Amino acid sequence: MSELKDLSSLDLSALVSSRICHDIISPVGAIINGLEVLDEEGSEDMREFAMDLIRKSARQASAKLQFARLAFGAAGSAGAEIDLGDAQVVASGFMENEKSNLIWQVDRHLMPKNFVKLLLNLVLIANQCVPRGGDITVSMTGEPAAPVFTLEAKGLNPRIPLGMQETLGGQEPERVDAHSVQPIYTFLLARECGMTISLSKDDDVVRLTARQAS
Repeated sequence: MSELKDLSSLDLSALVSSRICHDIISPVGAIINGLEVLDEEGSEDMREFAMDLIRKSARQASAKLQFARLAFGAAGSAGAEIDLGDAQVVASGFMENEKSNLIWQVDRHLMPKNFVKLLLNLVLIANQCVPRGGDITVSMTGEPAAPVFTLEAKGLNPRIPLGMQETLGGQEPERVDAHSVQPIYTFLLARECGMTISLSKDDDVVRLTARQAS
């Protein structure tokens, strides 16, 4: 892999938008399917099934959108701070629809928004490392202005996705597309924060650490 070339702001925004749409389209499609059942079925059991599907899918879509707004969006003006309590709420809501459990061990602080966005993106990275489910533990040491984030993903046969380690280290993946943009975006956020990311696997645990560059 070669060193990651800077993406234009237009290309980056387009790829991130595609990634968000990919995540949202499934629950939105399920809502549409539920509405079609309500329109066509006369059975009370089927109508109740459709309503349950609509409720569940609407909650899932809302959780994904709230997470994306904080993890990828502007979330305030330049230099704004975000409450880590808000980050915990959206991360917990997002992970309710995933296979893994989120264990949040970060105290509530106000923190520069890019640090918070980086932490949420690290949650996404950790979640990809336990495709069969498990526990994702999120912790922080240091001061809010110079944090060290540590995430441990523990589960059955955890793995580091192909090329993930290199991309988080600043190397360009074989393909730059909507699938690979999330670790690229995470690397760019870390660089903006003056931080580096390390990713390692030890037996049944994948560990992610983000700290200030030396």
